[in-house]
Amino acid sequence: MTVVDQIPSEPTDARGRVAELHVLREQALSGPSERATQAQHAKGKLTARERIELLLDPGSFNEVEQLRRHRAQGFGLEAKKPYTDGVITGWGTVDGRTVFVYAHDFRIFGGALGEAHATKIHKIMDMAIAAGAPLVSLNDGAGARIQEGVSALAGYGGIFQRNTRASGVIPQISVMLGPCAGGAAYSPALTDFVFMVRETSQMFITGPDVVKAVTGEEITQNGLGGADVHAGTSGVAHFAYDDEETCIAEVRYLLSMLPQNNRENPPAVPSEDPADRRSDVLLDLVPADGNRPYDMHQVIEELVDDGDYLEIHERWARNIICALARLDGKVVGIVANQPQTLAGVLDIEASEKAARFVQMCDAFNIPIITLLDVPGFLPGVDQEHGGIIRHGAKLLYAYCNATVPRISLILRKAYGGAYIVMDSQSIGADLTYAWPTNEIAVMGAEGAANVIFRKQIAEAEDPEAMRTRMVKEYKAELMHPYYAAERGLVDDVIDPADTRQTLIRSLAMLRTKHADLPSRKHGNPPQ
Repeated sequence: MTVVDQIPSEPTDARGRVAELHVLREQALSGPSERATQAQHAKGKLTARERIELLLDPGSFNEVEQLRRHRAQGFGLEAKKPYTDGVITGWGTVDGRTVFVYAHDFRIFGGALGEAHATKIHKIMDMAIAAGAPLVSLNDGAGARIQEGVSALAGYGGIFQRNTRASGVIPQISVMLGPCAGGAAYSPALTDFVFMVRETSQMFITGPDVVKAVTGEEITQNGLGGADVHAGTSGVAHFAYDDEETCIAEVRYLLSMLPQNNRENPPAVPSEDPADRRSDVLLDLVPADGNRPYDMHQVIEELVDDGDYLEIHERWARNIICALARLDGKVVGIVANQPQTLAGVLDIEASEKAARFVQMCDAFNIPIITLLDVPGFLPGVDQEHGGIIRHGAKLLYAYCNATVPRISLILRKAYGGAYIVMDSQSIGADLTYAWPTNEIAVMGAEGAANVIFRKQIAEAEDPEAMRTRMVKEYKAELMHPYYAAERGLVDDVIDPADTRQTLIRSLAMLRTKHADLPSRKHGNPPQ
C-alpha cells in the first residue's frame, strides 16, 4: 500500500497535511515490512531502531533526515525508494550527555551504502564534530550498494575523511552488529573503539569465497573475521560480547568514562571508596621473588575505586593490560605489565596495544598511570624480523608525545630498554614511584654477572660458586631498591599499602598541569 492509498483524499488544509505527515512518519518508523523485521530477529539481531533505543536514554532520540530517499535510476532502484534509505541518523543522550549516532538498517537494501545513505552519514558526522560530542556507529551493512556504482564508493571516501578529521577531537565508537566487508571495514578501523558481537558480526577485506579462489584456503566467515578472531588474534576489535544487549550496555559504560571532546575532561563522579584507604593485601599479593608470577589484575582492583575498571583489548596481547578506571571519582588510564603472561615482557603486539591506548588517553585528557614489572623485550628471530624495534618505538613515541599527567610505579622488575619505554622519568613521567621490591637495572643480575664477570667465572676453581658470588655482589651494588632513588631517577620509594593514597594525591596536584609541544603540523610516528 502506498502513502497515497493510506490518505483518504488530497489534503487541502493544515490538518490534512499534518495527517499526511503522520502517515509518512509511521511508514518510515515501521520499516519495509513486518516480514523483514521477523527475518532480522530470526538471525538473533535487533532492528536499527531497537538498537538506538538500547543505546540512548529513553525518549531522547532526535532523528535527522528521516524522510530522505535515494534518487538513483536503473536496476529496479527507481521502483524501490524507501524512507531513511537504509540508515537512521540523529542524536540523543547517554546519561544526560549528548551523543550522535547512525545505525544501518539491514532490512533496507541489506544496509548497503548508496549516495543518499552516505550523505546522511556525512551530515551526522559533521554535526558531531561541530557540536563536540561522541559519535557511535551501529554497523550492520552489506557494503557499497552495487547498483549505484562508483557513487557509493565515493560515499565511503567521505566517511573515511571525516573519521580522520574527528580523530582525537571527539570519541568515535564503532559497534559491529552484522557483516562489514571490503572497504567498509576501514571506517571502524579509523575509530577509537570497536565492539563486536559473537556469531552475528564479521569484518574482513576479502570474504571466504575470494580467499578460497586466490589461496585455496577454506574458512567460514566467523573463522575469517568473527568477533573472537578480531578480539583475540588480530586486535582489530577492542571488545567482544555474546549478545547485542550486553554489547550496547558496555558502550554506554565506556561513554561514561570518556569526555565529550578533546577540550573537556572526563566526567567525575562522587566516590564512596576512601581516598586514603590502605591496601595491606598488596604486601602479600606481589612476590618479592622476581621469577614468581602473579595476576596484575588483582593489583589494579586493589588500587582503583571499588575495584571497578574497564579493560581494553582484554583478549589481545595479554602480556600488557590497558584499562580505564577511576581514582577518587576521576577517570585514569592504566597501562600495566602482566607477569602472568609471558612474564610481562614487551613484544610487538603489546607495544602496539599500549601505544594506541596511551595516544587515546592523551587525546582525551585522561591521566596515565603505568605499573611496571617488565623483564625486557621478548627476544627471538620472529620478533626482530617482525620489526620489534619499529613497533616498540611506537610505545616510546606515544609516551614521549603525551602531555597529560603521567605517573609511573615500579612494583618489581624494570630491566633494560623496556624500563625506559614504559614511561620512565627520563622520557617525561611527571612522577615516578617504586615499591621496596623494585629492581631497576640494565638486565637481571644473573645475566649481568655472566657478562661482566665472564673471565673470572671461567677461570675460577668453582665457576658456579663464583657466579653465585658475583650475582650477589652485582645485586648489592647496582640493584638494591634505593639505587635509583639515590640518583633521583625515582621520586620516592613508598609503602605498597599507601599506593592508592599516593596516586590520588599526586593526580590532584597534577590536575592543572599544562605542557606545550613544539609548533609543528604533526609528528611522524614510527609505523
